[in-house]
Amino acid sequence: MEFFFPDSQDLVDPSFDFVTEKRSDTRIRQRDDLYAHEVYKKPPYDGMLVSKAIVEGTGAGTGRYTLGQQRRFAVEGVKEFLRIPPGMKVIGDCGAFTYVKEPVPPVTVDDVIRFYQDAGFDYGASIDHIILQYNPDWDSTLPGIDAVPKDCVDRQELTLELARAFIQTCRKERVCFEPLGIVQGWSPKSYSRAFSALQKMGYKYIAIGGLVPLKSREIMEILEPIAPKLKSDTRLHLFGVTRLDHVKQFAKHGVVSFDSTSPLFQAFKEDKENYYGKDRNYAAIRVPQVDVNVKLKNRILSGEVKQSDAFRLERECMQALQLFDKRRFPRADLIELLIEYQALFGSIRNYATEYEATLRDRPWKECKCTVCEELGINVLIFRGAERNRRRGFHNVFVTHNRLKKIRSRIAVA
Repeated sequence: MEFFFPDSQDLVDPSFDFVTEKRSDTRIRQRDDLYAHEVYKKPPYDGMLVSKAIVEGTGAGTGRYTLGQQRRFAVEGVKEFLRIPPGMKVIGDCGAFTYVKEPVPPVTVDDVIRFYQDAGFDYGASIDHIILQYNPDWDSTLPGIDAVPKDCVDRQELTLELARAFIQTCRKERVCFEPLGIVQGWSPKSYSRAFSALQKMGYKYIAIGGLVPLKSREIMEILEPIAPKLKSDTRLHLFGVTRLDHVKQFAKHGVVSFDSTSPLFQAFKEDKENYYGKDRNYAAIRVPQVDVNVKLKNRILSGEVKQSDAFRLERECMQALQLFDKRRFPRADLIELLIEYQALFGSIRNYATEYEATLRDRPWKECKCTVCEELGINVLIFRGAERNRRRGFHNVFVTHNRLKKIRSRIAVA
């Protein structure tokens, strides 16, 4: 089972000073900033996934790459641009999430193949259109599908039509990447039928899409009717799914790979479980910047909060955290100070209980990864992209290590 990490231009600046919170004046982002596989001695994932939508944009979207970066990507190719370690594989896809609300995908088969071929991808995904609904009860109406919304049926038919055109063109042009077919469905049987169609077209590597909002039980429901149909040389990929607790079951159903940004995004998008510890997840400690936090700036402008008080409390919190890391500041006093600052910027959520667990257990002290050893308590501070992304890198590292242990157990079994 391999873990592919999707690229969203998430890099960290090695020149960033966590005391002064300043950067080098000579820093150039694309040249100097580091990807997660450059931060760690060994990459914290088995491969990467890059969406055409992220690089070039699709439809009304502009992507996350600047025009200069797009030109460099086109000239250098995906592996040189991302500074990929030797031997690491890269999957390309269209980024269907960016055009999910459009009636049809705003990309063509020729455009997508050109993108994969020119950039030197190892695998290239066919064009798909995400189906927004999932209801296993609709299977009870089969073979008549009157109960299934027409949009679901149309999106599946279009996805299959584009997959057929994609693999036919790949064969005709003798592309250098392996075609990856994508299955979309609205129920276990509809997924199974679409999978059979793709396998009949000749796809040897097939991805199951539309799984992100589904529960693990529902994903297993989808895989169960597909597994018996798998040919000996057909492999499955799960789009946007981690679910390490189910890796063994996934493997038994023919899954060989998955991709997910969840470990990274959980570092700064989750309310509480931001840091992956050894035995549990922990809440990061929120110390927003006075001159950046919109809510706090508005309270200052309205006169609810004195700017001098805000800057003073912010400074005291940061200093106290650094002293606590050196065991020179009491935990109870630190939590009281953090909650006082939290009240200042108008948070309705009290994190005292979560902070108590984080500061009591000191999980950053147990972790031997590069990020935690270099940052210390800073990796647990919810504040700005440099800290938050590094905490995300830590989560990705932990995810990959856990997966490697699971793979070892499966291999022994």
